[in-house]
Amino acid sequence: MNLELAHAAPLEGGLSTADTEGSAAISVPRVHKILVVDDETPVRSMIGATLERQGYHVQLAGSGREACETLERQPIDLVLTDIVMQDGNGIALLERVRANYPNIPVVMVSAIHDISVAIDSMRRGAYDYLLKPFEREHLVATVGRALEYRQALEENQNYQLSLEQVVQARTELLQQAMQDLEHSYDITLEALGDALDLKDSETEGHSKRVTAYTIALARAMGVKPAEIKIIARGAFLHDIGKMAIPDEILRKPGALTEDEQEIMREHCTRGYHILRKIPFLSEAAEIVFSHQEKFDGTGYPSGLIGAEIPIGARIFAVADALDAITSDRPYRKSRSFDVAREEILRCSGTQFDPAVVEVFLKIPNELWFELRTEITGRHMRFSTFDIARAPMPRHLAR
Repeated sequence: MNLELAHAAPLEGGLSTADTEGSAAISVPRVHKILVVDDETPVRSMIGATLERQGYHVQLAGSGREACETLERQPIDLVLTDIVMQDGNGIALLERVRANYPNIPVVMVSAIHDISVAIDSMRRGAYDYLLKPFEREHLVATVGRALEYRQALEENQNYQLSLEQVVQARTELLQQAMQDLEHSYDITLEALGDALDLKDSETEGHSKRVTAYTIALARAMGVKPAEIKIIARGAFLHDIGKMAIPDEILRKPGALTEDEQEIMREHCTRGYHILRKIPFLSEAAEIVFSHQEKFDGTGYPSGLIGAEIPIGARIFAVADALDAITSDRPYRKSRSFDVAREEILRCSGTQFDPAVVEVFLKIPNELWFELRTEITGRHMRFSTFDIARAPMPRHLAR
């Protein structure tokens, strides 16, 4: 090997000073640590001395085992290792470094002039390959390139990490903005519901109660939270089409004629057409359209049967009947939750989906009572959509 001794070169990057509010601040550059692995002491020492003259900190190891111990004890920036050593193959050390320290470049050194050995080393992850004997300048240049590669790799990783953090922060801001926007939408929906209550005072508070009941029942059935939001909006706006029904029909105190009933039934279709053009309500519009369908196909407007009816509409149907039975009407007084349970069970398989009824019957009356009391107590300040965001009380979710 031809390793000429040279004058010591300055440390990479040198020393710099800068004035900071009248005082000098000294910036000490990072000194790279290089691990030289070779079982021949003269070769190992010569390489180490040459690199130390270039300003590097050098650690020497006479075997792969010593090299691994050094890597475990302290950070290393670059490994130069001989391929053929008495205690083993340098390729094994290369593979261990690549597996455990992927950011450390490895330069293989060998006296074997066989291109296949070099190719095999590169395929296994070596950064470069040096053939003995080599010139000092060749060694120094190879080490410099390897360290520049490591620095570029670290900078890229830091950039990626920083970019991920920026993306995460912006994603969180976007999600918060979307949540705020969604909340604004829900407030607007409640205003629409309040407007409907003013138009049809006979069912005041019905939209909020039936939405709360629908949300609780959907949760008990294991419906996903994202779908519950859609169902809640559909339940809350189920009668929005009644705003297009003439007041003389909507507020008529007596029984409706057949023609008036046909007009009243149009509120499903009218509500659907009102909502379907609004992007965030397009899925909820399907529930509005089918909320008067019956499980046996005798409902309207399409006469859907069983699973043809959206699950949200099937859940709503039970919640709607629960509120209708337990609320005052001009022609009768409200009845108890027990009576409502009996009536809903009686209509299971005809008006209602038996699977929904089965889950409904497992929910204690206390839940419905507490929800109704909460809505009545807070009245206009109550938001049914808050229920969709909050967890169901454990003592009631049994």
